[in-house]
Amino acid sequence: MTPRLSLPVVNWRAVVLSLVCVVAVSGAAPLAAQQLEYRSPAGVEYRARPDTGPIARARDALAREPRNVDLIIALGVAQSGALQFREAVETFTHGLAIAPGNAMLYRWRGHRHLSLREFDKALADLTHGMAIDSTNYGILFHLGIIRFIRGEFSAAAELFRRAQPVAPNPGELAGSTDWRWMSLARAGRLTEAQTMLEQRPDSLPVDPNYGYARRLALYRGTIRPSELIRDGDDETTVATLAYGLGNWNLVRGDTAAARTMFKRSLASGGWAAFGFILSEVELDRMRR
Repeated sequence: MTPRLSLPVVNWRAVVLSLVCVVAVSGAAPLAAQQLEYRSPAGVEYRARPDTGPIARARDALAREPRNVDLIIALGVAQSGALQFREAVETFTHGLAIAPGNAMLYRWRGHRHLSLREFDKALADLTHGMAIDSTNYGILFHLGIIRFIRGEFSAAAELFRRAQPVAPNPGELAGSTDWRWMSLARAGRLTEAQTMLEQRPDSLPVDPNYGYARRLALYRGTIRPSELIRDGDDETTVATLAYGLGNWNLVRGDTAAARTMFKRSLASGGWAAFGFILSEVELDRMRR
């Protein structure tokens, strides 16, 4: 009979606090690339992608400065780029053990809870983060998404209104303008939504092929619905545009066309896109 070996038990919590806050994450990295991240209501499984270099580089940088919050965030963002959202949540949680009052850590963890459809956790993190920094664009924007998901459309519109003037770049300004229009329209304030567009708050130059720019063009009537989604659009863009068109149809009272577009969003496979997430939510609302 082969004798059993007694292996030492590593206290990762102690290692995290004294050395590198994400050693546990680092040790799991080879398997994490294949980890199941999300299972849809239809039973479809979506998995993380393998690291192509950014995660390893971010982890190496953090190992040299284990209590550097900026490097902790950089690792979580790199993990998110590979759709390793559960790993990113763990990374940001480690960061909060070091810097519990850091609004950006709540912003990023809340965003990743949102990606995982953990809406209550996202709401808690983003609300806490906004209590720390009420002008943080990422917190305002993603809390607006959560309010929209919850059907609190007027509250969402107010958050996107507050996000617009602090948007860090033209693309984010287009995004907050788009979501403000959708929120106002779904709150039954379509005239206000159109007036907002006429004031052109998104006047900074942005790539006209950008998903939010194309949706805004739809709302303004400068492109036709049939022109919105194009051959060659990637899965995230299709998910984003199909949801936008579905919501536009829903606002106009065409529930059947809306349902078709929400299903098209899900068929894209772009499961991390807000449009995909909202399409799941909308189809669930329609079934109730």
